[in-house]
Amino acid sequence: MTYNAMIKGFWKTLSKPIFALAPLANVTDAAFRRVIAKYGKPDVMFTEFTSADGLCSRGREMLLMDLWYTEIERPIVAQLFGSNPEHMYQACVLARELGFDGIDINMGCPDTSVEKQGAGAGHIKNPKRAQEVIAAAMRGAEHLPVSVKTRIGYFKNTLDEWLPYLLEMQLAAITVHGRTRKEMSLVPAHWDVVAHAVELRNKYDAGLNRTLILGNGDVQDLDDAREKVRQYGVDGVMIGRGIFGNPWRFNKEIRVEDVPLQKRLEVMCEHAELFEALYKKDAPDGKNPFKKSFDVMKKHFKAYVNGFDGAKDLRIKLMETKNAQEVRAVVSGL
Repeated sequence: MTYNAMIKGFWKTLSKPIFALAPLANVTDAAFRRVIAKYGKPDVMFTEFTSADGLCSRGREMLLMDLWYTEIERPIVAQLFGSNPEHMYQACVLARELGFDGIDINMGCPDTSVEKQGAGAGHIKNPKRAQEVIAAAMRGAEHLPVSVKTRIGYFKNTLDEWLPYLLEMQLAAITVHGRTRKEMSLVPAHWDVVAHAVELRNKYDAGLNRTLILGNGDVQDLDDAREKVRQYGVDGVMIGRGIFGNPWRFNKEIRVEDVPLQKRLEVMCEHAELFEALYKKDAPDGKNPFKKSFDVMKKHFKAYVNGFDGAKDLRIKLMETKNAQEVRAVVSGL
């Protein structure tokens, strides 16, 4: 290999177990990550996944908002997807120039439009191309560590065949989602298979500088994450859907259940205002390439507002709001 595949970067400085925020499209955007970093920062954060092809196209400017981050989020990893090695190389050069702490390649997304490009979970069916993409990423990343997020297989569990291809690349970390692409999220995550990923790592990569294995799937909270570390031997855990409406999820000092309702609603308003500040500003010429629909916030409202008397009525009112000012007015009227 012509690149330094032994670079582990910030990963080797983290204490185990490692608790990471999963990249979730249209959820863990720049606004929500800032809120999470303020109220319950995980050990490592990832951006929403971003198209390497898109970053090499005329639409690059529009995609740059998916790579916004602040210093409070460090260590922050840019997650990219794509199957074109040259475009992945160029995208990783850009991520390095933007100052990211690491690069993660999505090799598990089941979205059809992503798979049509041979990216996401499509890589599982073409492991040699996956290696080419990783090699290109490492060349572009230079001193930055490269990691991968993937699944246990495509149609069925093929971890014994698939994972060795990734381990051969000496990645800094591999996050294994405990389901196949076919299973999506329709069945419980197979944590016994995630545990087998650790066994395979120990078999193929027994050195002191070995690749970290993180598990992902159906993790509810930090207590659950710690138990999965104990039971399945992973180096860390990535939490995804458990973060919805819970920016305190990674806070080791505060139990989410103990956060007063008024505080939850106040942070929800703060989140809405930050989202609007980032994505709804009007440019002088009336055109803002970074605009996002305020409707994106409504999935968060459903998560913030639940589990108390009157939650349903409040959610109905919040679903009708069109901006952060209206959200705060609804909350103030309680």
